[in-house]
Amino acid sequence: MNYTKFHNGNSMPSVGLGVFRVENNDVAKDAVKHAIQSGYRSIDAAFIYGNEVKVGEGIAEGIKAANITREDLFITSKIWIDDYGKDNVQKAYEKSVNLLGLDYLDLYLMHWPGTDLDLLLNTWEGMENLYNLQLVKNIGVSNFNIDHLEILINQANVKPVLNQVEFHPYLTQTELRNYLSKHNIKMESWSPLMNAEILQDETVNRIAKEINKSPAQVIIRWNIDHDVITIPKSVTPSRIEENFEVFNFSLNDDQIKRLDALNENKRIGPNPAEFNG
Repeated sequence: MNYTKFHNGNSMPSVGLGVFRVENNDVAKDAVKHAIQSGYRSIDAAFIYGNEVKVGEGIAEGIKAANITREDLFITSKIWIDDYGKDNVQKAYEKSVNLLGLDYLDLYLMHWPGTDLDLLLNTWEGMENLYNLQLVKNIGVSNFNIDHLEILINQANVKPVLNQVEFHPYLTQTELRNYLSKHNIKMESWSPLMNAEILQDETVNRIAKEINKSPAQVIIRWNIDHDVITIPKSVTPSRIEENFEVFNFSLNDDQIKRLDALNENKRIGPNPAEFNG
């Protein structure tokens, strides 16, 4: 297991389980439990996913089954745009914590920047209050582009530890990655497998054959080799295990370059400059 260190001295696992578009039922619970039993220590949730109750049950059962403690895990959730505003942040945070059945979160993110930049800054003040009160271990953002980050960093007292964004070989986000690196903010990728679309790519499959790994393992390793934290989603036990077996190999420079060359600036999610919930 690899860990990535934040600018505040805390760290998080470089690979975790995503639960976007998983129903709030035993499928979610069992996926989270199996991931923890398989060695995952990071679970990425969000209020808007509507499945925090079952994800929380999976966390509780996973802790028991793996014979670990809550402190061994790194749990993320996110505040949705409807709850933005400095005075709403703590309420929204406590709602997620309660739904998950936890006492605290390791990371809380603003889910999207939104189009109201004053509201963005006002909400970040609430995030800072949460952090300063030591109710949450780390705070960060999701889907922020450079313009959003410039506005935030110029006003913030506490810099985000992380920006979770869309990132895969068809959207390599080089400029954003360089910006984040310069400001010592970590990048994390959501939906790194593009809902399995990238797994059909010829170059990805050729590299997978070269190193005798699966296409998914190639993509997840490509994230790690770019120092990008990643949270592939799966509810299939064998895939959950496969996606985690990425720490015993690396891609060589040529393979990384070939994957980087696939960039088309293609998004599968909304444009962060325009999306408002």
